[in-house]
Amino acid sequence: MEHFKRFKDDITRFMMMYKFALDSLETKIEILKEEFQFLHDYNPIEHTKSRMKSPESIFNKIIRKGCDITFPSIRMHIKDIAGMRITCSFVTDIYRIRDMLLVQSDLTIVETKDYIRSPKPNGYQSLHLIVEVPVYMSDRQERVNVEVQIRTIAMDFWASLEHKIFYKYNESVPTRLLQELKEAADSAAALDKQMERLHDEIAQIKEDREEQANASKRIIIDDESFQVPAALLEWIDKNGQGNE
Repeated sequence: MEHFKRFKDDITRFMMMYKFALDSLETKIEILKEEFQFLHDYNPIEHTKSRMKSPESIFNKIIRKGCDITFPSIRMHIKDIAGMRITCSFVTDIYRIRDMLLVQSDLTIVETKDYIRSPKPNGYQSLHLIVEVPVYMSDRQERVNVEVQIRTIAMDFWASLEHKIFYKYNESVPTRLLQELKEAADSAAALDKQMERLHDEIAQIKEDREEQANASKRIIIDDESFQVPAALLEWIDKNGQGNE
């Protein structure tokens, strides 16, 4: 009975360590998201979703791998006990978020799998990162791995449906449907490119209009540009309206 209680305490503390790492990363992502919104009036993150593997799932996986059933072995061979999925609007946002994580001094990206530049044969696209997060326990500091998947809305939509189809067919999908799934993945990738192009063009139009508006409020004397005082613009506007 004492042995079981000690094992229960050990596994609970082990799982808490991953939960704390996930909580810490979620807080960091939320801060980065709010700061980016404040600085750029734009949010690159549509939404996030976190999950923890159950102890049963962890032990089943370690058995399938043929590894020792010890906590050090689990930490070494299973990198996705804690996971976070970040969904973005555009492909450039994916790499922007990765770069934001790279410059965090307390985080370390220990592994990168880029399935966007090199999609899987079935068409799956996503950026997978293993991020090492510091966790401060009562008696020590631990470096805990969290898997981060970053993808666009279109990539996420395709991956979710692909998973449901495979689950329904118990992973034995007819060849014809596999080909259609690949074509659907190609269509999702093309949609990502088209929507990003439209986004960039609209942003450029907005920027050009703002530049034109600012230029109309400046005067040039001897090749030097001066901003027209706001009070003078207001006075001109009022008097102009009064003379009409």
